[in-house]
Amino acid sequence: MKLSRRNFLRGSSAVAAVSAFNIVPASVFGQNAPSNRIVMGMVGVGGQGQGNMGAFLGQSDVVVRVVCDVNEKKMADAKRKVDDRYKNSDCQMTKDFREVCIRKDIDAIMIGTPDHWHAYIGTFAARNGKDIYGEKPFTHDLREGRALVNAVAHHGRVWQTGSQQRSDGEMRRAVELVRNGRIGKVVRVEVGLPSGGRGPKADPNAKVPEGLDWDFWVGPAPFQPFQNVYDWNWRWVNDWGCGQMMDWIGHHADIAQWGLGRDLSGPVSISGYAPFEPEGIYDSFKSYQYTGVYDDGVEITVGDGSKFRGGAKWIGANGDWVWVDRGRYEASSPRIYESRIEAGELRLRSPGHHRNFIEAVKARDTTLTPAEVAHRSASVGHLGQIAMITGRKIKWDPVKEEILNDPGASAMLGRTPRAPWSLT
Repeated sequence: MKLSRRNFLRGSSAVAAVSAFNIVPASVFGQNAPSNRIVMGMVGVGGQGQGNMGAFLGQSDVVVRVVCDVNEKKMADAKRKVDDRYKNSDCQMTKDFREVCIRKDIDAIMIGTPDHWHAYIGTFAARNGKDIYGEKPFTHDLREGRALVNAVAHHGRVWQTGSQQRSDGEMRRAVELVRNGRIGKVVRVEVGLPSGGRGPKADPNAKVPEGLDWDFWVGPAPFQPFQNVYDWNWRWVNDWGCGQMMDWIGHHADIAQWGLGRDLSGPVSISGYAPFEPEGIYDSFKSYQYTGVYDDGVEITVGDGSKFRGGAKWIGANGDWVWVDRGRYEASSPRIYESRIEAGELRLRSPGHHRNFIEAVKARDTTLTPAEVAHRSASVGHLGQIAMITGRKIKWDPVKEEILNDPGASAMLGRTPRAPWSLT
């Protein structure tokens, strides 16, 4: 990432890629003229990445032109799906995200890589004029998050986070009830996330699969030899993800802060506990609980499934509550559950999460989950992780984004990336 764009072009096949242009039959797009289409590159086309790719392939005014992954097998599979959609063989492949981002014919990218890559791909894409649909959690650590927010803002890019629950009807309904005062003053919100998280036992003697560039996969994270832990199970390794807690913080905690109206802020203190139960390379917390307190005394408590019911539950001063999970919501009384949202009250709408991104790109507008919002939601998890690792109560300044009077904890807000990668 320290390489200049010019130097990268000199030593890369990207020169040829920039001038490439694949032709898609007009019949695929109906009335959507080429000038109205958003041309996208897919970066990271594993499980969630392919799911996102499928959603964008379903948009008549989007064309997917290139797929990118350090795993050649996954990349080839993604290309087949794109080519099947367009009835040609024009989809291009590259394992280097930089080759996608410097292309003049690409308007936007999707990032579906492991967490430790989000900030690096996102900042490079923003610098090269690309709008971005990026998976949650926003970044692997808090300092990366601020760098990515700043890059998106500085370069005037549109960002949508894959916190697709903001486009879920029940989630929006629950938030409308809370934000419109149906349970009165909220004093507490409980966030239940999954527990556990482990994969097959690591194998130090495992061979890197043919077609997988392991060094590139590890990228800016501290290098670890291949142990047959990748794909889904990278989540349970703190160098790459941070367990179920960070895997889900961009979902239910994001909705919790949305309901509290705290999208652009965060707690001023946070404390908690989690037993450290490493199993070889797997070192994420399997069980956890922590509580943050906002400047007005409102509490947010995040815990695994043994502590709280999955989803988000807002509790009012008088004991009324609203709870929501995917596909359903409940309330403490029929009066609240059946309450009608009146004219003049907050109403939340979504055309669909991927559709919202495409419409925002065209209108140069703000998405449902822009960069700053996603960063603040993820920050709740980053701070909770630090509090549980140190075993100390963390004092936090959400304006300056600084931990107060605790140098050891402050040092955990970010890490030095492995050379040659950098966010600067």
